[in-house]
Amino acid sequence: VRLTNVAVVRLSRGGNRFEVACYRNKIVNYRQGTETDLSEVLQTTRVFTNVSKGQFAKSSLLEKCFGTSDEEEVCRFILEKGDVQVSDLERNAQLESTIREVASMVSEKCVHPVSRRPYTMAQ
Repeated sequence: VRLTNVAVVRLSRGGNRFEVACYRNKIVNYRQGTETDLSEVLQTTRVFTNVSKGQFAKSSLLEKCFGTSDEEEVCRFILEKGDVQVSDLERNAQLESTIREVASMVSEKCVHPVSRRPYTMAQ
């Protein structure tokens, strides 16, 4: 199976790492509750020990770590509790957005002590 536009959600449990392959833009929607259909979020309903190598988790390992071998239920748990792998570009864009947001808040609330004029974002 060739996976494209993959975002990996990772969860460590019982000393083992479990991963699911998801569509990058659907994870946030699922966590916010706007997307409830797992088939729209996951690229495959299988649980992996390593997505990039294509190694699936064994049923016995799922049973031991999650108390069930139902892969769909385990996928839901991993989606809710796991960490999303974020690329450098996405991380930088998020950081830039946060910096701009903080700068705009500061400029809105602060005034120059001498001129009593509000600060601009450039200052």
